[in-house]
Amino acid sequence: MTSGMVPTAAPPSGSPSKVRVTVAQLTVSDDAAANRATAEGAFREAARVGADLLVLPEYASAYDPRGVGAEHAEPLDGPYVSMLRRRAAEDGVAVIAGVALPAGDGRAANALVVVDREGALAGVYRKVHLYDAFGTRESDRLEPGPAGAEPVTLPLGGLTFGVLTCYDLRFPESARRLVDAGADVLVYPAAWMAGPLKVDHWHTLLRARAIENTAIVLGVGMAGRSVTGRSLLVGPDGVVGLELGEGPEIRTVDLDPAGVAATRRANPSLANRRYTVAPL
Repeated sequence: MTSGMVPTAAPPSGSPSKVRVTVAQLTVSDDAAANRATAEGAFREAARVGADLLVLPEYASAYDPRGVGAEHAEPLDGPYVSMLRRRAAEDGVAVIAGVALPAGDGRAANALVVVDREGALAGVYRKVHLYDAFGTRESDRLEPGPAGAEPVTLPLGGLTFGVLTCYDLRFPESARRLVDAGADVLVYPAAWMAGPLKVDHWHTLLRARAIENTAIVLGVGMAGRSVTGRSLLVGPDGVVGLELGEGPEIRTVDLDPAGVAATRRANPSLANRRYTVAPL
C-alpha cells in the first residue's frame, strides 16, 4: 500500500482525516461552452462520491493543439471561473483548474485558479516556466508568471496542496519552493504533449518530485489529440497509487496525512538538506 494514499484502516482518534480527491482527465476543445459543460459533469461526479477537491487539467477552459493565446482567454470574473466558483459553493467541493487569462501585452497567461469549498477564489498561479522546448514556443502566445510570486497553496483537511503547471515539472526547484511553503501534496495540471519519450519523462519526473520532497504528487493530464493523458498519483515513497490511460476518465482517491508524516519521519531528507531555493 502506498504511503499517503487509501489507507486500509481508519486513522487513530485525533489524527487528521483523509482528503478525498477527484481526478478529472478531460478532453478539452476551443468550444468554451462545451468545456464548461464538461467541467460541470466532473463536479457532479465529485459531489456524488463526496470529494473534498476536484482537479481539472491545464487549459481546462479552452485548448487548441496549435496553441493557446489571447483568443482563448477569459478574465477571472468571466463565465468559466464564475462557473467553478458557483459549483464549488453549491457542491462543497474545492477545485483546481487550468485557465487562460488575459495578459497586458496582447498575450494570455497560462494560469491555475484555486477555489475553496465555499466558492472563494483562494489563489491564482500564473505559469512561470513556459514551454519553449521540443519545437514549441509557448512564449509567442503567453506571458510568463513572475518567478518571485508567493507560492499558491490550499489547506484542505490535514493536507496542504501546492500548485504548479505542466512544464514546471521539469524544474525541481519550483517543487521544493512549494514544499518550503508548507505543501504536502504537489498538484500538476497538464496538457503534456505527446512524442518520443514524453510519457516516460512524465512518469519519471512525477515520481522524482514525490521521492525528493517526500510529498504526494498528483499529475492530472488532458486527454485527446496531441496530448498524453496518463494522469498519475504518486505517494511520498515514490510508489504509484493510480495511473490512468490516454482517454478521458474520472477517478477518485483518498489521501492520508498520516502516511506523509510517517514517510517524512522515516526519510527526513527535507530536514537533512543544506541548501535552500530562491528565484534567480
